Amino acid sequence: MAVSEGVIALREALGAQVVMLPEEFGDRRVEDWSGLPGAVPLAILRPRDTNEVAAALAICARHTQPVVTQGGLTGLVGGANLCGGEVALSLERMNRIVEIDAVSGTMTVEAGTPLQVVQDAASAAGFYFPLDLGARGSCTIGGNLATNAGGNRVIKYGMMRDQVLGVEAVSANGAIVGGLNKMIKNNSGYDLRHLLIGSEGTLAVITRVVLRLRPKPTATATAWCGLPGFDAVTTLLTRAQAGLAPGVSAFEVMWAGYYDAVLGNLANLRAPLGEPHPFYVLLESVGTDPVRHSEAFEEFLGRMLEEGVVSDAAIASSDAHAQAFWAIRDAPGEYQRFIPNHAAYDVSFSIAQVGEAAAQCEARLRERWPEAAILVYGHLGDGNIHIVVDVPGLGKHDHDEIDRVVYDVTRDFGGSISAEHGIGVKKKAYLNLSRSETDIESMRAIKQALDPLGILNPGKVF
Repeated sequence: MAVSEGVIALREALGAQVVMLPEEFGDRRVEDWSGLPGAVPLAILRPRDTNEVAAALAICARHTQPVVTQGGLTGLVGGANLCGGEVALSLERMNRIVEIDAVSGTMTVEAGTPLQVVQDAASAAGFYFPLDLGARGSCTIGGNLATNAGGNRVIKYGMMRDQVLGVEAVSANGAIVGGLNKMIKNNSGYDLRHLLIGSEGTLAVITRVVLRLRPKPTATATAWCGLPGFDAVTTLLTRAQAGLAPGVSAFEVMWAGYYDAVLGNLANLRAPLGEPHPFYVLLESVGTDPVRHSEAFEEFLGRMLEEGVVSDAAIASSDAHAQAFWAIRDAPGEYQRFIPNHAAYDVSFSIAQVGEAAAQCEARLRERWPEAAILVYGHLGDGNIHIVVDVPGLGKHDHDEIDRVVYDVTRDFGGSISAEHGIGVKKKAYLNLSRSETDIESMRAIKQALDPLGILNPGKVF
């Protein structure tokens, strides 16, 4: 393969330590977890700091060389995959924690830092970084920003954008923009931070970020609850938010189909309750008074049991016990073991509509595929549910008909086709079901203004 002028210029300017050619890739993975096909990059750029990112993008702009930024490659919509003719820009070497400011309650990190490294560093410093995902050991802060990641504790702490105070990025022409400010209040003009968060690498390359740290909880109460119906689930949510003084830090709902499938196929999981139930909720609350917090949590669940809102419940008696509950909720990481060809959907609705939307979706799917396995679960406190469909005999990429069923229901209920995974290439054909044509044209105008050559992650989002 002939080396392009852009790649030659990159190699000459930045050297072989930064610019890898295809024959030097070895068995390196260059596609995300979506399973969607991706092209081999013309080169992989591995900058060591923001200045090298800026130099690389300036060269790419001069040569109209498309660039796809890659983090931990844990995405599920093909957002980090290449379409062909691009170079990949990996931030794997920009993985340092720059500073922890205990007085301001902030941590400044490079975008290639893994989420779990940030969590552990915050804990060691006596703080808490609340964003949490199943891919915590592999996903990076830059990727979390690119998709505005959500996860398990959005109900209390918000999405990824709510954890960020300052963002430094490099624009498509190589200019360094933004800043590493630590202020919660900063209304000095347009907020580039929020424009770049969730833009999936199509507007700029985020290089460093100031994260907001929270007080470290000293008390955590966790319960596994069985409930008789979805009305009881929403009642438990509203009562917990009002009745637990420190609030709810996690409220994970699982339909029986999900619970039965993971317990039936994963031998390491154990049933927390003696009898089956139509719905299950993993309820968590964090606080600062271990004794009083535990007592209040038990009293609250006792009232819910007496009133029939909850049919049965088990309260975790140790961290290991709580982790066993979470292992059931985190089982999607094991889907490849028993439903390798499944189709997965990350959608959201108003909380009041989640139950009806999920029921309608399952009914339409069953009408078309009576034998399908349908697993529904999610973060009810923020309206986000995950729908997983496995049709026997259907190939891994033969999901177009399932897509239409799920996304038609999402449209009918005024929901979002992407709650936390992004659009990438997988969902771009359905973007108009959640966003108006005017919305999409506005997005195109922003893209044209910030990346007029269209070199940043081309072919994604719209």
